[in-house]
Amino acid sequence: MSYTEGETVIPRNVEEEMKESYLRYSMSVIIARALPDVRDGLKPSQRRILYAMRQLNLSPGAKHRKCAKICGDTSGDYHPHGETTIYPTLVRMAQDWIMRYCLVQGQGNFGSIDGDPPAAMRYTEARLTKSAIALMEDLDKETVEYILNYDETKKEPSVFPAKFPNLLCNGSSGIAVGMATNIPPHNLNELGKATQMVLDNPNMTIEEIMQVMPAPDFPTGGMICGKSGIKEAFYTGRGKLIIRGLIHIEDHEQKGSDRQRLVIDEIPYNVNKSRLIERIAELVNSKSITGVSDIRDESDKQGMRIVIDLKRAEIPDVVINQIYKFSDMQVTFGCNMLALDNGLPRIMNIKQMIDAWVEHRIEVVRARTRFELSKAETRAHLLEGYLKALDHLDEVVKLIRSSKNRNEAKGGLMKKYAFTDRQANAILDLRLYQLTGMEREKIEKEYSELQNKIAHFRSILSSEIMVRGIIKDEIDEVMKCNAMTRKTQLVSAEEDFHMEDLIADEPMIITMSTDDYIKRMPTTTFKEQRRGGQGIIGLELKKGSDAIKAIYIASTHDTLMIFTNFGRVYWVKVWQIPEAGRRSKGKPLINLLEGLSKGEHIASQLRVRNFNEEDAQIFLVTKKGVVKKTLLHSFRSPRRKGIYAINIDNGDELIAAHIVRPKEQIMLFTHGGMAVRFDQEQVRAVGRIARGVRGVKLKGETDYVVSCEIVKGNETVLIVCEHGFGKRSNVEHFRQTSRGGIGVRSIITSKRNGPVVGALAVEDKDSVVLMASTGHTIRLIMQDIRVMGRSTQGVKVVNLKNSDTLIAMQKIEHIKEENINEKEKK
Repeated sequence: MSYTEGETVIPRNVEEEMKESYLRYSMSVIIARALPDVRDGLKPSQRRILYAMRQLNLSPGAKHRKCAKICGDTSGDYHPHGETTIYPTLVRMAQDWIMRYCLVQGQGNFGSIDGDPPAAMRYTEARLTKSAIALMEDLDKETVEYILNYDETKKEPSVFPAKFPNLLCNGSSGIAVGMATNIPPHNLNELGKATQMVLDNPNMTIEEIMQVMPAPDFPTGGMICGKSGIKEAFYTGRGKLIIRGLIHIEDHEQKGSDRQRLVIDEIPYNVNKSRLIERIAELVNSKSITGVSDIRDESDKQGMRIVIDLKRAEIPDVVINQIYKFSDMQVTFGCNMLALDNGLPRIMNIKQMIDAWVEHRIEVVRARTRFELSKAETRAHLLEGYLKALDHLDEVVKLIRSSKNRNEAKGGLMKKYAFTDRQANAILDLRLYQLTGMEREKIEKEYSELQNKIAHFRSILSSEIMVRGIIKDEIDEVMKCNAMTRKTQLVSAEEDFHMEDLIADEPMIITMSTDDYIKRMPTTTFKEQRRGGQGIIGLELKKGSDAIKAIYIASTHDTLMIFTNFGRVYWVKVWQIPEAGRRSKGKPLINLLEGLSKGEHIASQLRVRNFNEEDAQIFLVTKKGVVKKTLLHSFRSPRRKGIYAINIDNGDELIAAHIVRPKEQIMLFTHGGMAVRFDQEQVRAVGRIARGVRGVKLKGETDYVVSCEIVKGNETVLIVCEHGFGKRSNVEHFRQTSRGGIGVRSIITSKRNGPVVGALAVEDKDSVVLMASTGHTIRLIMQDIRVMGRSTQGVKVVNLKNSDTLIAMQKIEHIKEENINEKEKK
């Protein structure tokens, strides 16, 4: 490798070079770009834009100037990163849905809350607001340090004097390297009072601050749900706020109409209105939000108004909570109160941020006072020279007239009357009219006033109490100029609304098809019929080939634990299942359950109200007779994509799930007509992922388990075969054996009967819904079917058409019927 003459090559490790270079880059991003200064709440780009506008004299009363001019001056003098990066920062400071107190007043198209972009900078104009002027007030009084700009041709302030705590007023957000900030805005009146309290008592607690400033205040309004997130953010600098938009209910304008409408008045902070409306429309189309007939945006200059028309007789509160749950009408604002303090990034609580501003403002007031004191002392010094000259007016005039030039006159004055150089020059600059008696009075009056000011300034510099009092008075001035009431409401109730409280607690029939369509229907949809009836159509078939595979009964307030043949379990609230008529196909199950694999389908379901029941356990059964028991509270943490409840062998699948309690027994029924009965204590409880143990010994390779029932010994069992025949037998007639045995005959599976479809433990007052492969359903009362011996063939329980067969059965307990009758009477 050759080197140029005089060149010095230093060996350098690549890893060290990369570390050092990246560290320099990251510190540049952190300090000089992404994070705001705790003192004035501004990032360097924002500060430079405002300072450039000040240099252009764009005060609130001045004429607007083109944004292209502002961006050009900012880029050329202070921020050499291109006008296309400066303009968005300028625009943001003028958007009142982003800034709680705008620092720029825009004229023209500066975008909208719908996400519309602003017009090009050559079309828009801007000037400073009163808030921005308050931030830069006293810049010319040596209150802050000035630094050289990027090309060392000009100077710019390193920070603004900041007459009010801008960082907490307007908040800030930014992403640096390895850290980010997200500070919410607050109400200036509340913040001003809190700051004045801190000025009076530096040991003020955060709890006392929250009494006058209870929460952040967002420019778009809305409401903050709960105080715990606010307290966490105020105390630690980190916390999560739940923000909701505001919705009110209006009656339909048409007289006699029972329809209502929802009107959205305010949306959460940083939410795009157009995208919100599109999202709600998508949720309505996908049936995630029900009961909505139309949605439109009626917003204008008067304010926001998004109208949602409801269908007839819909419950508004249900739709409101669906909107909050599924759309951005409820969002989480993550507070991360990180800012630069003395040039270093630091996470601060609300008290530390106020203290940092107060400390900065004290230094500003002292620096301003020193500047004004020096100016007053300089003027007083000149006035002293004037008064001395007036006391010897004739001699002074004579000396000046006899001098050959200015320097000789100046020297003579300084020598004879002990004038200073500045006083001598000032006397020589006096005009003749200023030597009159009237002017002497003015000079004496001004001198007296200056002496009072000097004394006042010196007392300020010697007393921190006076400094703090001045800061309090200045905060009052800013508060009067920005007297805005709180926009964001604070709702004390932190917990989410429970939709179950708004939905009637009533039993529902849930049907599932072999094509995985699901729906729920009121149990009153099916009328009770006598044994042998043909029934009614319970589900319209999909393209004439879709057959019903399962029927479940549950209340609208229950949680359904849905188990698949692969051994996975999902959690679904019953009210989340779409309600439909008898002839409707329902909704694809894949829309309710996430993560279903190919070939995976529903095997069983459990209705659960309380997952913390100590004695309750889940009992699982597979097609090949494997059984397993797991504590119910092991499933109390729902997962969106489900979890595995049992480890399934190859070629096997889950067929049933039940909840068992102490002193209950298990009955397993096989396709070939056998049944085994054993105590549930013979199966010990294991973990969720365990495989289980053998529950029944099957007769032959073609046999398999079709049903599992939980009994106590005093029930009867209804056993139904494919061809519509069945019987009821007493449980006590089934001899109790050990787990894993072959069992005893449950029903004769002759050619007339066909193989066993299923079995249910029933009482006389119970009802059973049977469903055939063509979709026909019939509902039977058990007292119509007499109890028979264990080995009999049974009787016909349903008339089937042609080659139709029974494929599913489900019990409707008598207590549900009582609930239904009571609701119908009401």
